[in-house]
Amino acid sequence: MKPLRILTLTILAAFFSVFLLLPLYSVVKNGLNPAVLAECFRNPIYVEGLLNSLKIALVTTALTFVIAMIPALIYDRYDFAGKKLVNTLMMVPMILPPFVGALGFMQIFGYYGTANTILQYCGIPRVDWLGGEGRFWMVCIIEALHLYPILYLNILTALANIDPALNEAARNLGAGRWKRFSKITIPMIRPGIFAGGTLILIWSFTELGTPLMFGFNRVTTVQIFNGITELETNPLPYALVVVMLTAAALLYALSRMFLGKSAAVTMTKGMSSPNIKKLTKWRAIFAFLPFSAVAFMAGLPHIALILTAFSNDWHGSIFPRDFTVKHFADALSHDMVTGSIINSLQYSFLAMIICVTAGVLTAVVITRWRPRGWQIFDTLSMMPLAIPGIIMAFGFLSLSANFPLARIFLDPMKNPLLLLGTAYAIRRLPYVTRAAAAGLEQTPLDLEEAAHNLGAGSWKVMRRIVIPLISANIAVGALFAFSFSMLEVSDSLLLAHKKEFYPITKAIFELSGILGSGPWVACAFGVWTMAFLGCSLAAANAILGKKMGALFRF
Repeated sequence: MKPLRILTLTILAAFFSVFLLLPLYSVVKNGLNPAVLAECFRNPIYVEGLLNSLKIALVTTALTFVIAMIPALIYDRYDFAGKKLVNTLMMVPMILPPFVGALGFMQIFGYYGTANTILQYCGIPRVDWLGGEGRFWMVCIIEALHLYPILYLNILTALANIDPALNEAARNLGAGRWKRFSKITIPMIRPGIFAGGTLILIWSFTELGTPLMFGFNRVTTVQIFNGITELETNPLPYALVVVMLTAAALLYALSRMFLGKSAAVTMTKGMSSPNIKKLTKWRAIFAFLPFSAVAFMAGLPHIALILTAFSNDWHGSIFPRDFTVKHFADALSHDMVTGSIINSLQYSFLAMIICVTAGVLTAVVITRWRPRGWQIFDTLSMMPLAIPGIIMAFGFLSLSANFPLARIFLDPMKNPLLLLGTAYAIRRLPYVTRAAAAGLEQTPLDLEEAAHNLGAGSWKVMRRIVIPLISANIAVGALFAFSFSMLEVSDSLLLAHKKEFYPITKAIFELSGILGSGPWVACAFGVWTMAFLGCSLAAANAILGKKMGALFRF
């Protein structure tokens, strides 16, 4: 093997060992105490937290399936006016972390919010939407409205890979629409449902920000978050993380058992032209309605957030009575806000550099070089999609607490630039690897082989041929890595301990808890982050289109 390849493989192996496997090992090592693990299942508070987390995951996943399936089928089968716009509409919820959107939901469903004001006008008593069982449903609804695009994009990609000839043959043999859907479409898109549904299931099971923002404390993630202050003396948070990691692995295994691709069911790339039906007049309007309805529901937290940010008086009324830009001025002048923007830019830029370097090298290894054991690098690069964010964040915290050498570079109490930059990078690495690997798989080997035959070395071929050819894919991956790092929640809430080091999401969380104008300033700050990520997603969607679903796959 050439020296350059040996060096690259060694660097990648060291990177994954130190920043992926070692944090997980640190958590598992400290959490595998039989007595403490038993306490997690004896204490009814922790049992309730685990059951609530599981219920949130199951309900959220079911809601996303209800939301995503019909629009995906309509998009795949019909052509209608406004079709080019609907994918952008369906991506609306991804421009705001769900825990920030919770600020908007609190205004709509608060005791003196819009929903209760409408009920009062109708002569119906006010409802405590955010208390008791209502908080559970609010958490599920807002998470579903944020996560359904992942399932929608995966189903859309799976539908595009079905050969239309299969449905045509079944129709010619007398199979009705429902039978074709249940016997052909559903089995053929099952891998897409598995890819998106499993990610949503694990994501919602381990979501920290949304339950924390709603004050829904009886969930495992919030219990772990509340225990980090006693990390060096209390082993219980470690045990809870081990329990959550095991539960996430079981959820993945069960999802694969029921939804995963079987040996008899494989995706068939369409070999004939898709039979897309053109809709006109009122049929086109009806086709567009599901997309607009979903976009409206998903946009409610964003609309409420914007109105709250501009409102001067919104109490006991359907809409604000008075508007102001004061909250935006306060947000721009607040020391926590300006500092957090600078911090997030630094953390996210470092994460993007790490992601692009490690992701492109990993993509080259798994698509071009394919040395013995290349599948290990493929698995390691995709593991962060299957490992909950709070577990990876806790792993980095455990690493800095239990390894003296790691504490020198990754101490959250000192400047956490390297700690947060690396933590963000590990979480977003799959996006860059997927994007770069897709570009390489679509690029013929002829140019590279010709360059090698003319005497060009591996590095020169990489720099002069490979990188320019997949530059668009790298740009999309880098864009996702940077944008989502700017709004990362779990790592930010767990790893940023001092005010001067807060990133954007930690600043929004802290502002929302300040009495007086704090929540309004947090909303104004959230509007800025929403605009930023919206521009990033629009750019990525313009480049990748329907292929963007490949970035959210195991």
